[in-house]
Amino acid sequence: MQNPPQTTDELYAALGENDRLPYGRTRTVTAEELAEAAELFGEPVPLIHALLELQEAYTYGSEPRKSPVVFARLLNLFDEQPDVFDARLRHQLFWRFKWVANALRSLPEIPLASLRQWMTEMRDRYEKAGLDLQPYYGQAYQLAAHVGEDMDLAYELWAGRTRSVLSDCEACETCERALYHLTAGDDERALRVWEPVLAGKESCQEEPARSVSYALLPLLRTGRADEARHLHLAGYRGSRRNPSMAGEIGRHLEFCALTGNEARGLELLAENRNLFDEVDSPLALLDLLTGVEVLLARVEGLGHGELPAAGFPGRSWTVASLRAEVRDRADDLAARFDARNGTTAHGDRRRARLDRAPLLESLELTLRPRTLDDVAPAPAPAAPQPAEALPESPADLIRRARELDEQGHPDAHACWARLRELTAAGGYVHPDDPDVGPLVRLRADLLEEEATLADRKDRHAEAAALYEEAAGLYEDAGLAGHAVFARASAVLAEAQVVPPEADGEAADGEGARPEGAAAEGARPEGADAEARAAAQADVLAGAHAELVRLHEGASGLAPFLQARLLRLRVSARGLRLQASGDKEHVAPVLAEAELLYDVATRHGLTGQIAAARLLRATTHAMSGDLPTARAEADGLVALLRTDGPAWHLPRALSLLGKIQLGLGEAEAAHASLSESMRLAAEWPAEGVDAPNVHGELAQACLHLGRPDEALRHLTRAAELDLRAGDRFDAFCAWSNAAQLSLDLGRIEDCIALLDSLLVEPDVVNGELDDRLVAQLRLTRARALHAGEDLKAATAEFVSLAAESAGWDDDPGSHAMIAAETAVLLGEAGEFEQAREAVDRALAAHARDPRFEMLSNALRELARLQAHQQGPDGLEGARAFLDDAGRVADAARAAGYEAHGRPLDSALAYEHGRVNAYGGAYEEALAALEKAIGLIGEPGEDAGRAAEWAECVRLAAVVEGVYLERRAAALGRVGAAVERLAALGHGEAAEPLTELAERLRDEE
Repeated sequence: MQNPPQTTDELYAALGENDRLPYGRTRTVTAEELAEAAELFGEPVPLIHALLELQEAYTYGSEPRKSPVVFARLLNLFDEQPDVFDARLRHQLFWRFKWVANALRSLPEIPLASLRQWMTEMRDRYEKAGLDLQPYYGQAYQLAAHVGEDMDLAYELWAGRTRSVLSDCEACETCERALYHLTAGDDERALRVWEPVLAGKESCQEEPARSVSYALLPLLRTGRADEARHLHLAGYRGSRRNPSMAGEIGRHLEFCALTGNEARGLELLAENRNLFDEVDSPLALLDLLTGVEVLLARVEGLGHGELPAAGFPGRSWTVASLRAEVRDRADDLAARFDARNGTTAHGDRRRARLDRAPLLESLELTLRPRTLDDVAPAPAPAAPQPAEALPESPADLIRRARELDEQGHPDAHACWARLRELTAAGGYVHPDDPDVGPLVRLRADLLEEEATLADRKDRHAEAAALYEEAAGLYEDAGLAGHAVFARASAVLAEAQVVPPEADGEAADGEGARPEGAAAEGARPEGADAEARAAAQADVLAGAHAELVRLHEGASGLAPFLQARLLRLRVSARGLRLQASGDKEHVAPVLAEAELLYDVATRHGLTGQIAAARLLRATTHAMSGDLPTARAEADGLVALLRTDGPAWHLPRALSLLGKIQLGLGEAEAAHASLSESMRLAAEWPAEGVDAPNVHGELAQACLHLGRPDEALRHLTRAAELDLRAGDRFDAFCAWSNAAQLSLDLGRIEDCIALLDSLLVEPDVVNGELDDRLVAQLRLTRARALHAGEDLKAATAEFVSLAAESAGWDDDPGSHAMIAAETAVLLGEAGEFEQAREAVDRALAAHARDPRFEMLSNALRELARLQAHQQGPDGLEGARAFLDDAGRVADAARAAGYEAHGRPLDSALAYEHGRVNAYGGAYEEALAALEKAIGLIGEPGEDAGRAAEWAECVRLAAVVEGVYLERRAAALGRVGAAVERLAALGHGEAAEPLTELAERLRDEE
């Protein structure tokens, strides 16, 4: 709090503002400051309000030691000046006797006699005030359950009584009744009692999150794993990082440990590391630590005790060391509670939790399932495994490597890897064999292999340097042809150091990139992009010229080297076509490919024959000639099936599948791509771009109406990219998966996935592309909105809108985000803030128009304000519609056509609806008649007919109900029904028929 309130009005305003903050230290500190400020006014009522806010902050901020102290002050004020407590304040006072009882139970240093004394105080106070004692008996039962004695009697005394105005809410009492049956071992009965809370029919500050955390294991034990999974995602989100929900977090960690989700448990533990420092309730801390220990014990038992773990502040922890610390602290807390209570209840409950065996070997909780091996330090990549055993002697191994290398056989990589191990080890003796050649040649071979692997991973600068070094060694060995090829490879690698904007060789122009404005902002289009593409095309043209020079200047080349040089030339031409997108470059690529094909055919180089045909098919696909590309790919696949080489077949099938997908042949594409993935497993060293193929399979599945399968392919693509170290591509695939899950209505899945991604270290540290991160956050905000978490969604949108205001290269994305933010603020009734946000959207829209999106947002804001505020909001709503009118005018002038409803007719309809909400019925009717005219005759299109019918219906409501011209309204409706029936739009006519019956009934 920067400035203390100077008046009681300012104090009340500050209390209201603080009440909107989440529970935690910020809210608590401010409440303390406001309580101090309230004392200075010397008035009891403001002080009472401030103390109530302070006690609430302590209670829900997990500071039970302080809550009773504040309540004692309130009770003294009530005893001294009972008349200043109006009915609401009096209700609040007596309600909070229960808060104090809860606080005292959670502190083991409070003697049991003091707890019972407080219960007596509560009963006496309630009786003196003439209040029903059901709340007292509820607290008496909770004390019995806490101590572990006389539970059945206490339960009957409470549960058999009728609820009163001071009883805990329905959701909380439901939870207590269910826990009673759960303690008795009756899972089924407990779940039946819990049903209305778990279904979301009853809720409060802590519910259903509290009930969900307790119900997870009973659900598993009764075979309802899918329901447990769903509730875990929703319940955890309602509890995370909240000190007052520490016990709930502990139970979610336990759930992860008992369902094969130990890696997710460690992730959630890290996300809630603040609880180790912020939970001041010993009882809640015991509950949390026991759940943490269940998780850590499971991880350690699986052999991962050395994994890092998030724990108490002040030092770094491993799973094993944190488990030991947690065990000691939790054992001490349990012993202190049992000593206070004179029972063994807490120690017994703790041991029961720790002794539980896993309930399921594996339960896929999120779209990002990970194992402990996934979070362990990555081992060194395994050497490629050849199909046949490698020769033992170095001489035979060298000869075999070179033979396979000339063929382009993928097993050559395993030979080179073994030779690298041998030469790197001490004591290597090079064979004295003229066929093998000198050691300098082997070193050149190994450098060239290393360069090839770097090039394939797009480490082009590194590859170019290695190729140049290899060329020098080949020259030293007297192998001029090999030196020329190595130097040519360096030229092409160097030309790709600044990669072209387009990536991949997708025939349909689609890739695994996130969709949406923020993603577009990460790869801005326009003049800059065109200039970069042109510059890259020029670099590649120069590289091609240099390749030709090197090729023509070489003599006596072996056929396989000549073919390889031609392949480099084709690649340079193809990359230039890809960079420029200019179809004039298609013919030169095909001409070079034809040269390669002729040389390969003449010398029987089957691998290069396949490569030439693959390059031809790819070129036709990039040029947009998909039928020719498909014919070429079909022929290549047939050739490879009969004559080989087999290791080219996965890549050919992958290309064929992409082309088929581009032609709309989704079933065939799915078959080709699936076979490609299956065969690629047989040739791992020469495999396809597996993440890209999974992305294409996802597209095929969406076309085939199999979204769940599409989702699996997207998540698989992301996992493979992540394992390969391609984090940007991985996050793009995850982004697409998150959006698809949101489209499928799997809201909690979407949010859980994004929550997991957004806490990754490179995201938190700002190392990942900022626009991609913004896309992830935008999807999460939309998912929160779809999940009706309006407060969280609005906060995220407001934050994104502030950040995107600085995207000078992408004002259109800012316009979209600011407009969506304005709509959410409107839903929350914050129309002044909504006005500010939409003004920023309009300013950005002026630089980079988003006609339809902005028009939709403005119309929705107008509807929201008129609907919420009625006549009082009419002026503001009309201002939004005026802005929408200017957007529609600009769109018309620009020749823009909306993808959805035409902007003019939609605007006229909204004028009608807004004026109707605001009580301006004549204006409403005029606007709706204008909308009907703009839509025109309904015609045969069902969508247009439905829009027309809705305008007619609303016009008839305004005319017949509000303006009381029922005859005219009935005539309007009757004519419309006849017209729609004649056109075969019976469904669109149904609401009109129902309205006609209503109007007749009211006559």
